[in-house]
Amino acid sequence: MLDTKWKGKSVVVLRHPLINPVAFGALLQYLYTVVSKPGTCVKVLTIEPPPADPRLREDMALLADCALPPELRGDLWELPFPCPDGFNSCPDVCFRVAGCSFLCHKAFFCGRSDYFRALLDDHFRESEEPETSGGPPAITLHGISPDIFTHVLYYVYSDHTELSPEAAYDVLSIADMYLLPGLKRLCGRSLAQVLDEDSVVGVWRVAKLFRLARLEDQCTEYMAKVIEKLVEREDFVEAVKEEAAAVAARQETDSIPLVDDIRFHVASTVQTYSAIEEAQQRLRALEDLLVSIGLDC
Repeated sequence: MLDTKWKGKSVVVLRHPLINPVAFGALLQYLYTVVSKPGTCVKVLTIEPPPADPRLREDMALLADCALPPELRGDLWELPFPCPDGFNSCPDVCFRVAGCSFLCHKAFFCGRSDYFRALLDDHFRESEEPETSGGPPAITLHGISPDIFTHVLYYVYSDHTELSPEAAYDVLSIADMYLLPGLKRLCGRSLAQVLDEDSVVGVWRVAKLFRLARLEDQCTEYMAKVIEKLVEREDFVEAVKEEAAAVAARQETDSIPLVDDIRFHVASTVQTYSAIEEAQQRLRALEDLLVSIGLDC
């Protein structure tokens, strides 16, 4: 009905004789909670829009835009439509970040993150105080800037945020702290765009530190392409030595994961006879490096 007869209507009048407020209230309770027992509290809400349909993301991004403090609005990317003046999104929590107030909704943050679920629970919440203007209770977040929290905000509401590679490093550490694996993956995608000979080792270290397997694989794949230049770089040599030391400590295998991954990607690019010689040159450069630093693997 919402897709056909009621489409576009902001008010729907139900006149069926069997529909009364009590019965319709029970129906709403079931739709939102999947139970009919009174006193049920919904902590997680999952919404699955049709694939490739951006409308829900755009609507949720509008909610995030309304949660922004006035001083930050207008500094970000343009949304499809502006937040209406005087629109009340009914926030039930205020996050204070470096003096800025973000008016948010607990259900979104609790559904996204175990960190926020614990933070907003009575037993774990930080010092909470009511807003002086009669607004929702406020929680102060430390160790994060308003700009970085804005990325967290948009991800929590819309499953997406526009991330520059420069901002991705700071957002990544916060996403890890706030237990937001999806946001960490978005950071990984952003960092993968800036891989070059100067940055690939550093990005690979970040990928390992934050357990971003896809980004780590992209780094080793890029290393395989430029290995003849990388073997002359001190940061790459140090990375190989550290990997070897970590393996030796485990005493389970004599292989080095970083070296194995590079070898795999070098071999996987060989699809023609003409590519065999080039692959052999890359592998030879890697083997020469291992010999020069006293590693046999």
